[in-house]
Amino acid sequence: MASNQVRASHILIKHQGSRRKASWKDPEGDVIRKTTRDSAVSQLKSLREDIITGKAKFEDVASRYSDCSSAKRGGDLGPFSKGQMQKAFEEATYALKVGEISDIVDTDSGVHVIMRTG
Repeated sequence: MASNQVRASHILIKHQGSRRKASWKDPEGDVIRKTTRDSAVSQLKSLREDIITGKAKFEDVASRYSDCSSAKRGGDLGPFSKGQMQKAFEEATYALKVGEISDIVDTDSGVHVIMRTG
């Protein structure tokens, strides 16, 4: 991994404001189209709480609930550098220390919780 790169995993919950209203677990987008941003945020907050309190592992939650195809890798996005991700996502990731978990981050894709892994 280059010195200017970070590595992160994330959990994405899509909602009716997301630019692509489909995902691997909702190919037709039926659930996503009915999900408000508020309900996506509250779902993500409770998942985040389970991770922080040790009730669940980040990877397990990501593989079950994330709307991103990275779910198959426990949410791992691999290494990336500045300019490769949406601005809000990038800024949140670079602000974390390795092992830290972000608050809710909004992008055009939906709402995320990010864990910096490298």
